[in-house]
Amino acid sequence: MAHHGKMRDARAALSKKDFASLRVAGFPLNFLRMSDDTTKLRMAAPESAEEFARRIERDQRTVNREREFGLEQSLAPFRVGSVKALNAVPLTRGLEEQIIYAAPSKLAELLRREELDAALVSVVEPLFNDRYDILDGIAVASLGEVKSVFLAHRKPLEQVKQVFCDTASLTSVTLLKVLLAERGLKPEFTPLENYAAAKDKDFVLLIGDAALDFLFAPHEHEIFDLGEAWFEMTGLPFVYAVWALRRGVESKELRRQLGEAKDFGMETLGHIISSRMEYTLDFRKDYFGWHIHYHLGADEKRGIAKFIELLRKHGFGLVFEPKFVS
Repeated sequence: MAHHGKMRDARAALSKKDFASLRVAGFPLNFLRMSDDTTKLRMAAPESAEEFARRIERDQRTVNREREFGLEQSLAPFRVGSVKALNAVPLTRGLEEQIIYAAPSKLAELLRREELDAALVSVVEPLFNDRYDILDGIAVASLGEVKSVFLAHRKPLEQVKQVFCDTASLTSVTLLKVLLAERGLKPEFTPLENYAAAKDKDFVLLIGDAALDFLFAPHEHEIFDLGEAWFEMTGLPFVYAVWALRRGVESKELRRQLGEAKDFGMETLGHIISSRMEYTLDFRKDYFGWHIHYHLGADEKRGIAKFIELLRKHGFGLVFEPKFVS
């Protein structure tokens, strides 16, 4: 009877609302049957702020490992491709071992051959080919200076006659053509033989990690940042890459998995910034925190619409309206 009296007293210390909350949360309600010794242990000195922070960090690492393990099992039977570049890392968090990595142009080719079901591709691929849906809410985009997509030039921009470009790129070549056409410039575009030759060219277009490598190395070039130039011209974000989903494939589950990977990447962005080794810590903080963003919302869609308008204006052929799915 004394035992039951203690239990009633403990229950009485809780409001009905508190008691219900504990039950819903799955809290072990037999804590109300604690012995006197256990009660004394519970009354020990509270943990310090530092100990609390360490415990929370341990708990979060455990949760992250569980989420990562869940994602690692998730993609099959879908075949998914992405670029192996720093700016794509947050979108494939937890999926790394299941992704097929290739250059943007190669990913587009694999999609067309139906060897992939989805890929993180240049935005021009679904705009020029009416056979893909775009996964809503996710993109690689910038609002202003992007850092990793630029024209390096040793002569004034107005003197451009020939641009050497990375053949792996699709969107950046098209974007540069639009930006130059708006200035009345229509140079010839020539494939760059190799990245080492970039430093010897008067005008060279570089993207991704190759662009960042060039930026961090000694060079004599001025940098015409395409993200910055686009923003100055339009006041809108520019979308470089999107998840393109091949039509004819039931992709509801795949869309959910890609959304979860992006959410995981955004929630652990601090870990990505601190654990990656590319370039410098300060640069990674700026790059992920300022230059690149991963949201595809109303402003980004207005940016895509403006891009389509200019593609049509400058005679880039048939351009399709994007179809977004969530």
